[in-house]
Amino acid sequence: MSGDLYEVISAVGETIIGNRQMLTDLDAAIGDGDHGINMARGFEAVKAKLQTLETESDIGKVLKTVGMTLISSVGGAAGPLYGTAFLRAAAPSQGKTELDVETIGLMLEAAIAGIKERGKATTGEKTMLDALVPAYEAFQDGAKTGKSVIECLELACEAAKQGVEFTKTIIATKGRASYLGERSRGHQDPGATSSYIMLKALLEHLRR
Repeated sequence: MSGDLYEVISAVGETIIGNRQMLTDLDAAIGDGDHGINMARGFEAVKAKLQTLETESDIGKVLKTVGMTLISSVGGAAGPLYGTAFLRAAAPSQGKTELDVETIGLMLEAAIAGIKERGKATTGEKTMLDALVPAYEAFQDGAKTGKSVIECLELACEAAKQGVEFTKTIIATKGRASYLGERSRGHQDPGATSSYIMLKALLEHLRR
């Protein structure tokens, strides 16, 4: 994974923007109904901000900018959580112009740690972690057997997809959805869904 970081982030952002209504509909069922709207707004802001960094090749600096932009432009819980994830992921990639399997694994680990810390959450609570943690574990399993970045991401995406399905079977214990108690069962978590969408967009862009 190399030099087209701006294209990668743009592809991820466009995919989120394209799924704005679907994410909003998911959130309307168990939350405030604004996840898709907020995420799309955030990535529109990211797209504009990255135009001011077109000559920056340090991946860490670019991701730091993405994180800070999401925190300042995305409403609700998603802004701080995703913003923190990008900020934490920036640390292992600082000074790098290309990413390998090992570094991406460290970035995912750091991002998840940031989300857990910021959201005071763990897996099994019907949040984005139910997609991201299995994705990270699958990615690392691939890394241990010498698979390529794309092969590891394929494993990660499949695990994240299964994680999204898992959220349908459990009760929300975090955020607005937790107010619904048992009624939250049967609905997939919008945050887990947007996490899966981003990972899948990353994979599909790299495949091309």
